[in-house]
Amino acid sequence: QVQFVESGGGLVQPGGSLRVSCAASGSISIYTIVWYRQAPGKQRELVASITSRGSTNYADSVKGRFTISRNNALNTVYLQMNNLKPEDTAVYYCNHRVPGSWGQGTQVTVSS
Repeated sequence: QVQFVESGGGLVQPGGSLRVSCAASGSISIYTIVWYRQAPGKQRELVASITSRGSTNYADSVKGRFTISRNNALNTVYLQMNNLKPEDTAVYYCNHRVPGSWGQGTQVTVSS
């Protein structure tokens, strides 16, 4: 089973940008990979997905601001987050379309 390690989170001001990374322990080339996020006291929600062919989908709340991409040679998926808003504050996770085990995620905090 492939495991995922998220990184790149941090504190950013509203309107700022951040790129988070998802490094997999093995090949992900044949899989759809999904970014999820979970804010305190809220359910985990799907943010963006990318198929093995590179087709992407986004939650309405992030459409036009976030971009998901992948580098299969590096077994890595990225989420570029632009024009960040306080409501984007959450722990960000990556996983399969049908999730397996969860990593620790990476904290993204958008605040002045």
